[in-house]
Amino acid sequence: MPPDMRIDLEGLVSGPSQVWGALRLVPLLRAEPVENLRLHSVAYGDAQRSRVQLTNTVSYYSYIPHGFVADWNRDAGDRQESAAYGTQVLAKDGAVQSMPVHFHRRMTQKQGKRRVRFLPLHLALEGYLALHFGGPTIAWREWSDRVIRHGLSPRTEAAYRGAVVPGLQDALRVFEIHEGQCGVLLYTGDTLAAAFVAPHPDDYRELHPTLLLDMYGELVYQYALMMPAVQEFTVHLDADRIDSLAGMRTAAAEQSRMWTRFHDTVMANALLEHEYTAERAYQMGDFDLTRFRPTFKPGEENHIGEAITDGAGRIAYLKTFRLSEAQIRRGYLLELLATHDWRLARAAASIGATSEDLRGRIRAAGFEMMLREKEK
Repeated sequence: MPPDMRIDLEGLVSGPSQVWGALRLVPLLRAEPVENLRLHSVAYGDAQRSRVQLTNTVSYYSYIPHGFVADWNRDAGDRQESAAYGTQVLAKDGAVQSMPVHFHRRMTQKQGKRRVRFLPLHLALEGYLALHFGGPTIAWREWSDRVIRHGLSPRTEAAYRGAVVPGLQDALRVFEIHEGQCGVLLYTGDTLAAAFVAPHPDDYRELHPTLLLDMYGELVYQYALMMPAVQEFTVHLDADRIDSLAGMRTAAAEQSRMWTRFHDTVMANALLEHEYTAERAYQMGDFDLTRFRPTFKPGEENHIGEAITDGAGRIAYLKTFRLSEAQIRRGYLLELLATHDWRLARAAASIGATSEDLRGRIRAAGFEMMLREKEK
């Protein structure tokens, strides 16, 4: 994937959607699965904690509901144990025992000659949280001593676990998994919430329940909770023009194509047409594990995510996280300031604003600690 890229779902066809209240799930079908890359689940337990060693002195702590293990260039049928369950937290007489720690060296960890373990969406969110984490590169007078010395630490963002998204558990339980399905696009209130693609239909069937363990943005939760039920895609056939079974098949196939065109050009357009900046995190033979971020356009859909692509750029694995408007504004401001070397006046002039206007935006975005006291 090049540094500037678009998400290309070539080889994947959107199937008929299924709705449950405010949720719409659109299956993604492959005619030919990616045979030489397989994706498995590793369950750590609901309350298990993980530690990822970043440097000798810095560690990353996170509660991890599940992880993925990728196998590549394996012979057909050569599939090892796909799930290894971690130790659960036990309670005796109402007292919770000490929490087990699962130790990892990095966000991606090699677990064999052709196996790598990574934490779904943690790679993408780490990239977002690390965005210009070091803060100003030059001690301009507007910035506080704290942000110059320590950068934007700590950076935190909120997310919802899929199990608490209203209706998602029921939707995943009752919705049909199609033959050849390798992915799904999840909509709440008919706005795209998340995308998930696996390399093989068997992988998707195994990982389908893990959508309840994934992280989702605030907008996803709110829309699922508050938006009214969405309408199903209704098939309309012209009975006057159908006089045979073959004619009915032709009309039904045309309706299916109409839905696919409508979905890909309208409903998923914001994800597929947006430009992203990609960064390779791990090379796995002919495959690359990358994370990507948008150009941060306030008022529009913005997704961060991670993908595994083959040598031809075809997506074998994809997982996305839709940012809230507040998260988009924070990303936009950091990119704006970094682009203009953290010079407040120059950055403000580039968007047709005054320095005081930009200071107001910085405060509203939750970055007040970046400014000197006398500048606030």
